[in-house]
Amino acid sequence: MANNKSFSEDLDKIREKSPLVHSITNYVVMNFTANTLLAIGASPVMAHAPEEMEEMVSISSALVLNIGTLSNKWIESMHIAGKTAKKQGKPVVLDPVGAGATSMRTRSAHELLDEIKPEIIRGNASEILAVAKSRVSTKGVESTLDAEEAVEIAKELAAKTGSVISISGKTDFITDGENIETVEGGDPLMGRITGTGCAASVLTAAFASVNKNYFMAATKAMMAMGAAGEAAAREADAPGTFQIKFIDALYKLDL
Repeated sequence: MANNKSFSEDLDKIREKSPLVHSITNYVVMNFTANTLLAIGASPVMAHAPEEMEEMVSISSALVLNIGTLSNKWIESMHIAGKTAKKQGKPVVLDPVGAGATSMRTRSAHELLDEIKPEIIRGNASEILAVAKSRVSTKGVESTLDAEEAVEIAKELAAKTGSVISISGKTDFITDGENIETVEGGDPLMGRITGTGCAASVLTAAFASVNKNYFMAATKAMMAMGAAGEAAAREADAPGTFQIKFIDALYKLDL
């Protein structure tokens, strides 16, 4: 498990370097995830036009591919950006939002995985199982399974693809195919606001931009999520206030 000193070292690097995280992400979460990155000390950019993908990736430190609101143009942009990032040695985080819910989402997730080979795949249990081509029941973009149920398949997926797999749930599980880390924390209110999973993905990219051990980077991102969620819940008793306090907690974060 990453210790507090190791976590703080990477957090300090993010705050010192303010890495630019390029997120091709969904309409629903753009403001929230941009503020998530700003609060932790990173810099956000949400560019989607295929015509500027290569240039945008070239000035970024990490890339997030989030399939929450797909269109053919956005899928094209994801492939261009992903291939450019791989050529330039920049980490790619795939967030297969709602994979398993529709054939377009599932197909897109599989194609991005096969063609881009992301360093990290982060999702809930149902999404990870859908990416692994398992038969699961996906309700919208919410997980209908516990993270524990996906762990063994996630290990196999990590070993097969070379990607670190990060599964969010009541307990978060991160695996590189051999090792497994668990992260406790957070609060049930995190499930009452939209975008916490997407926030976890952009935080994962921020930590991956300063730590090339992507297994540890993914673990530390989930530590940040859990700690901020717990801190926010101590000051909020309803979703609207919780969302604001969550951003504040990331800004004040110091494990």
